[in-house]
Amino acid sequence: MAYQPEFPAPNLPSTSSRTPLAVRLQGVVKSFGEGASRTEVLHGIDLSLNCGAMNFIVGPSGCGKTTLISIMASILSVDSGTVELFGTSLVGLNNNQRSRFRRENVGFIFQQFNLIPTITVTENVAVPLLINKVPHGQALKRAEALLEQVGLSDKINAFPRDLSGGQQQRVAIARALVNEPSLVICDEPTSALDGRTGLQIMELLKEVASNPNRCVVTVTHDSRILQLADCLVEMEDGHIIQPSTPRTSL
Repeated sequence: MAYQPEFPAPNLPSTSSRTPLAVRLQGVVKSFGEGASRTEVLHGIDLSLNCGAMNFIVGPSGCGKTTLISIMASILSVDSGTVELFGTSLVGLNNNQRSRFRRENVGFIFQQFNLIPTITVTENVAVPLLINKVPHGQALKRAEALLEQVGLSDKINAFPRDLSGGQQQRVAIARALVNEPSLVICDEPTSALDGRTGLQIMELLKEVASNPNRCVVTVTHDSRILQLADCLVEMEDGHIIQPSTPRTSL
């Protein structure tokens, strides 16, 4: 039997006079610990992010950025408030449901690439498909197609150790996209790269973000790439400062 997602990708229009809403958070509160050690990290977050845009989240270390994107990605539940991704409420889902929603709708790009060193880059890209029980041959074919899209068609049989940092990040991007996720979360994707390579990676992600059915959210401290932001969201002490126009420094 063919794999059937429990939470299928939303049927959004490819063109519309109104940009589809991807992420909607209202009154989101999140804390860690209990009793006297309880610390509230997010204080009533209200935030909406659209598809077809490069959304950046910036702010000092410890301001709640990682907690915020973990909630968007259905990794963490909230204490209170509303969390909707593409019209699906994440509030009330149990751990298994959140995990399945994440597998089917969210792609991750990390600063350290997180590639498996003992398998080829094609196999690395195919891993999310194999987890979702896509047949092996079909998964590898899809992985090779993604590697071609990110400019690595000549590296399909290479191992991560054979690639530069920029090439490894391209593999990580292909892996994040292989399930055709509606939401792509990028956590400091350029911090391990030099300036020129980092800009090349972000220009590639800018193309990814142009898909009208996809939302890209990037957390960064890298002021060199803020020029590429369509929406810049600032955080401070667990609060959102209203989204503003892109700027070149934090």
